Amino acid sequence: MKIGVIDYGMGNLFSVEQALKRLDCEVVVTADESVLDATDALLLPGVGAFPDARKRLAETKIDRYLQKAQSENRPLLGICLGMQLLFEQSEEVTPTQGLGFFKGHIQRFSGIEGDQAYRVPHMGWNELILTNRPTWLDGEVSAKHVYFVHSFYATHIQESELVAYADYCGIKVPGIVTNGSVTGMQFHPEKSGELGIYLLEQWLKGVKAC
Repeated sequence: MKIGVIDYGMGNLFSVEQALKRLDCEVVVTADESVLDATDALLLPGVGAFPDARKRLAETKIDRYLQKAQSENRPLLGICLGMQLLFEQSEEVTPTQGLGFFKGHIQRFSGIEGDQAYRVPHMGWNELILTNRPTWLDGEVSAKHVYFVHSFYATHIQESELVAYADYCGIKVPGIVTNGSVTGMQFHPEKSGELGIYLLEQWLKGVKAC
């Protein structure tokens, strides 16, 4: 299976590429649309600020390419900032429109819940709690913890699109969302040990079944 990892200048792509290769994928890292057209699925990574990433998507015209891919029901996985870009809007730095594949917007952890202060960013291992099983997830999940590192999270989302969440100091943090052929993972599956690799593997099996 050939996976197109989208290189738009925002993110460390090496660990994602290596994780996919461990799962016997052929991986191309590119922003060339003709090369991406020849892949079975697309992966949108991302590290950094939402407005910078959104600007890069526009400059490289990847945003228009992804809109077209979504309309054609091509499998797409967004990871970390890549997932956040799939929502309607983010408040990071300045209000910025996202791709709009998922309902909801991205906001910063406030650092206070009730009268309790908590650490920002949300960084480290946290339990992933399944709420809706997607069509691509088959079998029982034995491991439960995945690795997060982020200061912003999705809120006001559609519950029907929520697959799994993490509880961070009383805040329900969407961990996996899915809508048709589009999936987002807020955590880093490539850094999440057994469960992360299993979830990537299951997503790839879903791609094969398409």
